[in-house]
Amino acid sequence: MIQIGIIGLGAIGQRLIKQFKEHKEVRILAICDRLESLVTKTAGELSDVHTYTDYQKLLEDDHVHLVYVAVPPKLHHQIVLDVIQSGKHVLCEKPLANSVEEAEEMLKAAGEANSIHAMNFPLNYEQAPTKFAELIKQDYVGKLRRLQITMHFPDWPRLWQKNDWVGGREQGGFVLEVGVHFIQQILKVFGNIKNIQSQLEFPDDPQKCETGIIATAELEDGTPILIEGLSQISGNEYIGFTAYGSDGVLTLDNWGELKGGKNGEPLKEIPMESVPQISLINELVKALKGDPAEIYDFEVGLKAQLVLEQLRKK
Repeated sequence: MIQIGIIGLGAIGQRLIKQFKEHKEVRILAICDRLESLVTKTAGELSDVHTYTDYQKLLEDDHVHLVYVAVPPKLHHQIVLDVIQSGKHVLCEKPLANSVEEAEEMLKAAGEANSIHAMNFPLNYEQAPTKFAELIKQDYVGKLRRLQITMHFPDWPRLWQKNDWVGGREQGGFVLEVGVHFIQQILKVFGNIKNIQSQLEFPDDPQKCETGIIATAELEDGTPILIEGLSQISGNEYIGFTAYGSDGVLTLDNWGELKGGKNGEPLKEIPMESVPQISLINELVKALKGDPAEIYDFEVGLKAQLVLEQLRKK
């Protein structure tokens, strides 16, 4: 039985708790958050769990094998280094860190400690993005002409995600919180990103995050990338990741709806029946057993961080 400790019990941290609970080879042994009320509430939904408000106390628990770090980005660096120092394996939320320098130090420390280090990039384990990547490899769109990321938010922070940091300029904003997923997908499916030019729109309050972005970049072969986003607008939230090619179009809408069409045809939803189901938790279990596993590690997180910091330059 693999025993898990969780540091950070906010909206994001809660998402994986259900998956951990349902896995027959995993047990949530310990939880930690600075808010005692949140620890108490979460403990009530688990069975026989150790509770902490000081993460250092959790790290002293020798029975914990892997720690899931789900705190705000500014806190990732120190906590992850402490997890590695304690001899435990680590799963970290995205983005990896709050700067390239921090991300580099975390990758180096994990490598030197021979620690399993994984990132929670959930698109890699979901059917629609998996099918998107498969169809790109099969030349569904033909020769790639353009990639586009679109992010539209009537409210940012979103109504379910109100907190002290996600709307702040230092470690929040939709480019960092949402854009990171699709930057990572570009790096995985299409390769490196270069020639990044970014124009950000900010509100008058210097503490608040961006309300808009228009950015361009290129793949190594010169294929253009367009990143476009706005918040505080009318309409519904929409997130799109689209590949335009010489023969057709593929678009991943709102995380899980894949549509495609050949040139001159309407876009149609692409069925997922043939796509195998995989899960981050299963892959983590394999990795901790020493078996081959599909893990996206801190090196992947660092590559995404390098792009993000260029997009977010003030």
